[in-house]
Amino acid sequence: MAKEIDLWNPWHGCRKISEGCLNCYVYRIDSSFGKNPEIVEKTKDFFLPLKRNKSGSLKIPPLARVYTCLSSDFFLEDADPWRAQAWQIIKARPDLHFCIITKRIHRFYEKLPADWADGYENVTIISTCENQKRADFRLPILLDAPIKNREITCEPLLENLDIKKYLKTGKIKRVIAGGESGPNARICRHEWVESLRRQCVEANVPFSFKQTGARYFYGGKIYSIPRNKQHSQAAKSGMDFEAE
Repeated sequence: MAKEIDLWNPWHGCRKISEGCLNCYVYRIDSSFGKNPEIVEKTKDFFLPLKRNKSGSLKIPPLARVYTCLSSDFFLEDADPWRAQAWQIIKARPDLHFCIITKRIHRFYEKLPADWADGYENVTIISTCENQKRADFRLPILLDAPIKNREITCEPLLENLDIKKYLKTGKIKRVIAGGESGPNARICRHEWVESLRRQCVEANVPFSFKQTGARYFYGGKIYSIPRNKQHSQAAKSGMDFEAE
């Protein structure tokens, strides 16, 4: 049975740091409400993993995969004062698996728990790499850091990537790829996704094609894909690969 997926945003707001941030959905959504997306604040859900319903059951049930900080970055400088407490909450729920996606793997050691050692079993750190420049900067840091569970997400995928040498280490548990959404989305080309999948198959690393994005180039044509079909179209492509 697939694990339940939940979300936990202990703080909200971010600042753009690299090419993948150009059309950030947090900026787009906040701006539509007249809110400044660069104001970083703790949210009312800061203690969500510890909260219970009126019945006494935990709001996030055991065994859920909890995607963390999707409206910010867990390692954002502004969140330094809160991160130690967030780590305590994560440690207090060993029955959950926390998935932390970051563009700031270079700040991984800031406010790291004293008992981290080689990592918590219930944490996966997922480094983004939207182009070769960011892959070659971030992935060596991801591989060298004391982390038990590492993944790579190439979203939005902006160019062809060569990550073979990083996959050959055997330390990467999954690679995820996807195009960019939104009205100003940049093109994602099918051959880029195919190339990543091929590299993963050769290294026997699981690969997931998460979404096509809004503008997908395939067979010499650019397809405009509605937001509600970007995940399903990716799933229909048959590009996902599970290692043997």
